[in-house]
Amino acid sequence: MKIVDEFKEFIARGNVMDMAVGIIVGGTFTATVNSLVNSVITPGIHFLLAAAGSVTGGTADGASSAIAALKWMVPGTEAAPEYVDLGAFIGTVINFLIIAVVVFFMVKGLNTMRERMDAIAKKKADADAAEEAAAPHCPYCLEEVKEGATRCPHCGEKIEA
Repeated sequence: MKIVDEFKEFIARGNVMDMAVGIIVGGTFTATVNSLVNSVITPGIHFLLAAAGSVTGGTADGASSAIAALKWMVPGTEAAPEYVDLGAFIGTVINFLIIAVVVFFMVKGLNTMRERMDAIAKKKADADAAEEAAAPHCPYCLEEVKEGATRCPHCGEKIEA
């Protein structure tokens, strides 16, 4: 039973739960970025290549051949064709860059927020320490007393100067 209790304590820790949420959100974010690249960016590149082909006097078939040139069959694999697909690699690099930029800005924002919170906490601690040092306190009940008092108004004990 001790192992089960230790496991429950491990799972109940905040950082383990935060990590689990991060993994789930990261997985859905990755799927969203993949969809963006496959459904929006890649067709946009195809459209731009087709438009560039028509501007230069080519046709959409010229753009298709330019895109097809990014994928070629590995020699000797005619029975079960295997391809070197540079277009898929470029899509993966785009996915990585989008995710890396988003993660960078998230971490940067969290670090900025943490620095601000630390600065506020330090400022409050400094103010509390200054207030604590400025006002004399009874050594017996630790309540604040007026400067120069010989007895504590709270507990009645004699205060030595």
